[in-house]
Amino acid sequence: MKKRIECRVKICGTTSTAGAMIAAELGADFSGIVVEVPFSERSVSIEQAAEITRQTPIPTVLLFFNRSTDWIIGAVSSISPFAIQLLGHEPTDQLKMLKDSLQCQVWNSMFLPVNSGQEIDLEDMIVDLENYITAGADAILFDSVESSGDKVRFGGTGKVSNWDIAGKLIQACTVPTFLSGGIRPGNVKVAIEKVRPDGIDLCSGVESKKGKRDRYKVIELMRNLQLVSSK
Repeated sequence: MKKRIECRVKICGTTSTAGAMIAAELGADFSGIVVEVPFSERSVSIEQAAEITRQTPIPTVLLFFNRSTDWIIGAVSSISPFAIQLLGHEPTDQLKMLKDSLQCQVWNSMFLPVNSGQEIDLEDMIVDLENYITAGADAILFDSVESSGDKVRFGGTGKVSNWDIAGKLIQACTVPTFLSGGIRPGNVKVAIEKVRPDGIDLCSGVESKKGKRDRYKVIELMRNLQLVSSK
């Protein structure tokens, strides 16, 4: 019998308690909530995030984008999450300050372009990765970034990035890793077997529309996870 890969599941873009409960009831490990991020259609207010977190039985991860340290500390105080996830260009000294100031975990995002033909400097990315870990990141998430004209979308693209590069970065990482970007029930098995992350992070892949979680897609996702082999 083939040995299964154990892979944790973070379902992000939670906009309601009902959506959080679907994730929890069907076996997800984490519920992600985007908090006051202007470009995200799934963003909620601090008050909404606090209410969802209070009623969610699984750990909550709050996603912030280019917020000040004081603002983040205030939001965490109001919501009491398991972890926060930095989505923007937050410098490593801010990450370290947050790690030193907060009781919750601090996760950091790294982004890979959805255009597989775009040149990526792997050595530079490994240096960045090591700097995030040295600053205290408890986990690293590898997500997709999409550029269109002068607009840049960090995460929530629904598109796959360069999994070959993601796999090499994950091999170099000494803290838990999550793979995100374009993951859905139909490709989750291939994604995990190819990249070998410690967890997956997805949003649009289990939605019926933006911000609306689809119970049946989550069921299909969790079922397909059972098919993942370590071979």
